[in-house]
Amino acid sequence: MKTHAMQIKRCFYADIPMLAALNKQLIEDEGSDNTMNLAELETRMRSWLNEDYHAFFFKSSSKVLGYALVQISLSPMYLRQFFICREYRRKGYGRAAFNVLITHLSIDTFDIDVLLGNQAGVAFWHSLGFRDSSVSMRFEKTQEDK
Repeated sequence: MKTHAMQIKRCFYADIPMLAALNKQLIEDEGSDNTMNLAELETRMRSWLNEDYHAFFFKSSSKVLGYALVQISLSPMYLRQFFICREYRRKGYGRAAFNVLITHLSIDTFDIDVLLGNQAGVAFWHSLGFRDSSVSMRFEKTQEDK
């Protein structure tokens, strides 16, 4: 897979249904505890695009290979979501998409969060040169504690 064969396309409101469907797959694949349905994911995506986020499709010919959601107002920018469709994984598309994205945004620094249980994601980001910088933790009372 050569990077120059991949295009990047900024997404707009008409793309929200597809973004939400891809986001649902991302939630499943990364092992997130997010239980939002497609309508809720569409509403959330719309609010992000109304704020300071830009979404991008990665395409080859007319096929969507994946997407990214970037909070552009932060410095460094925050890569909130990055997803490559299941059938295109482990073929170089993820690395190519990331390189196209940083070139398109003209940046050399990104912040991301990766769920600790998403070992494939952690390994992917490490392979691109990301280093661990913090650990986010959550406390939730169990029913027995209440």
